[in-house]
Parts: sequence; structure tokens; C-alpha cells
Amino acid sequence: MILVTGASGFLGQHLVQSLAAKGLPVRALYNRNKPTGQLAQLKGVDWQYADLLDVYDVEEAMKGVTHVYHCAAIVSFEPKHQEAMLHFNPESTANIVNQALEQGIEKLAYVSSIAALGKATAEKPEITEEEQWGENNYSSAYGLSKYLAETEVWRGVGEGLNAVIVNPGIILGEGNFNDGSTELMKIAWKQFPFYTNGVTAWVDVQDVVLALQALMQSGKEAERYILSTGNYSYRAVFNMMAASLNRKPPHIYANAFITGLVWRFGKLKNLFGKHAAITRETARTAHALSYFNNSKLTQALPGFSYTPLQQTIERMGKAFLAHLKQ
Repeated sequence: MILVTGASGFLGQHLVQSLAAKGLPVRALYNRNKPTGQLAQLKGVDWQYADLLDVYDVEEAMKGVTHVYHCAAIVSFEPKHQEAMLHFNPESTANIVNQALEQGIEKLAYVSSIAALGKATAEKPEITEEEQWGENNYSSAYGLSKYLAETEVWRGVGEGLNAVIVNPGIILGEGNFNDGSTELMKIAWKQFPFYTNGVTAWVDVQDVVLALQALMQSGKEAERYILSTGNYSYRAVFNMMAASLNRKPPHIYANAFITGLVWRFGKLKNLFGKHAAITRETARTAHALSYFNNSKLTQALPGFSYTPLQQTIERMGKAFLAHLKQ
């Protein structure tokens, strides 16, 4: 029996669908977002509600489980969610790790983030899996929460748990275009005029799903792996998104002053109960030049290859246009 936490989330849905397509028995956990439609009716998938902060819920959910994909997390860059995120992400992971040890599961794969890695330096311009967490101008509460969650996994490893960690870049793919990284397509559709030259790692959701399963089936343990198809500027990504939608690409460079105005306007929207896609943290990281080395995974899995980013975005564009017609 395979357990997937956060199964109704963006990554979780893709992972559950992939496992179900292989005919594998899956226990899929959800919390706030109850699965509906075809997702709820996947053959071989047992959907269960669970509060991962409740040790009894976790204990019950993990009975009879052999492998665990821990995808559940609060992902937010809004100040109002920081306290909940810093509590849930590490504590839920601690509960999963404790029960994995107690019930003797065979292997755990934990989905962390590049936000939990250290910052590049002049001596080491590329960030690797060896970099350690350090506070800097581009650190986020989300990154800290994932770093603390990782320490719980490493604690489990020290106590005999067989586990691997993946650190994906910004995950792109089909999903709810009103939330998370997929919302970038909605921003491109609205022809947001500003761009920054910040650089970070990006990865296709389908590649994350395949890498997770390959690592789970491999003999790799007590390791973490950056998942990234490559390092691209936000401007390049938005240009590709705009092209996939036949929309005008961003054309005004947003310096620190302009991005400051944008996130402050977003904060004002929040005060009136409206969702703001750009926050103070995302505005700051949009200027960061963060280069990540993805060679460790491809060396560990010689048969694995990443989907070209252009191909991912074109697929997203088609899905978004179809979503608009619904």
C-alpha cells in the first residue's frame, strides 16, 4: 500500500493519477480540498480525510502502508499564513516520520523545495544539495518551514528510516490556475506589463512525479536531489507563457522601487479580502539570481531526462485556454 499525503493538491493529484494508472494501490490523504469528479473515482485509490497534526489520524492513515510520498504542505508567501505554515510543515512531517519509524515502512520520499537550500556565493555560484540553510535577503518563511521539515526527515534517517528528499524548483504544469505557480499563466493572460531579470530553477510537474517514483524504486537513500529542468529568468518564462497564449509579453523593467509599489498594492487588495498574486517575498525573490545545479539527479538516474521548459509551458497554455472555455 502506497500512502500519498497532500493528494488533492497540485503535485499530489498528478502523483496519485500516475500511481493509479500503473495499477498500484494508493491511500490518498486530503484535508481541506476534498477530491471531486474523475479524481475521486480513480480505480485503486482509497481517499481518506486526515489531519496530519493529529497523531492519531496519522497513525490510522499509515496502518498497512509500505511506502510514503509526503507531499502535503502549506505553500504561501503571505504574512498572514506564516505562523500556520511554520507550525504545520515541520510538525506534520515529524508526525509522518515518527509513524514511519514506529510502523516500519520501507521508504519515505519527502517533497521539500529549493527554497530550503542555501544561497549561492561568489566562491560557489551554483547552489547544490550540499548547501546549508542560511538567512539572507531572499529567505522566506516558506523556505524556513521546509528546511525545518527536512530536519525532521534527517532525524528519522538518523534513527534508521530509509528516506530520500527532493528539492524541486518552481513546479509548472496543468492545475488550478487560480492558485500557486500555475497562477503565473493567469498573470500572463492578463498581460501583466512588468518583468524582472531574476533567475531561478523551474521543473515540470510530470518530471517531479517521475523522479519521485524512480527514487522510491531505486536503492538511493539518505540523499536529497534538486529537481530542475534548468535556470531561467522570470522574464524568459513570462515571455514563453505569453507566446503560448498569443498575448503581449511583459515589456517594462520593474526595478526594486516598482516591485515595491506592486506588492504594496497587493497588500492593499488583501485588506479588502482579495487575493494578491504578488507579495513582498515574491517581489524580492523576483530580483534574486539563484542558479541551481541539477546534475546529481541525472547522475543518480541515468535514464531520466527533463522535459524542455518550452514544451511544458506550451502544454500549460493549451490547458489554460481550454479552462477559459469551460
